[in-house]
Amino acid sequence: MLCDWNLLSDDLQLALAREALRQASATIAGQAEALAAEIEAGTLRDRGGPDALRLLAAVVRTTTDDPAPIGQP
Repeated sequence: MLCDWNLLSDDLQLALAREALRQASATIAGQAEALAAEIEAGTLRDRGGPDALRLLAAVVRTTTDDPAPIGQP
C-alpha cells in the first residue's frame, strides 16, 4: 500500500528521511570500502585510491552518526 508523503506527519516524514539518509550513507561507505579492496587486490589500477576511499567512508559514517535531529540548527 502506497501512502501520499504529504499525508504523513512531520515527525514520520523526518524519521523516514533520516533512515533513507542513513541507508544511503551506509551504501556509499560500503561501496567505497569495496572499491578500495578491489584496488588493493589488483583488479583496478592503484592511483592512491584505497586510502582516499577509506577516508571518504569514514567521513560518511562519522557525519551520518550525528545524533542532532534533522531540521534543528
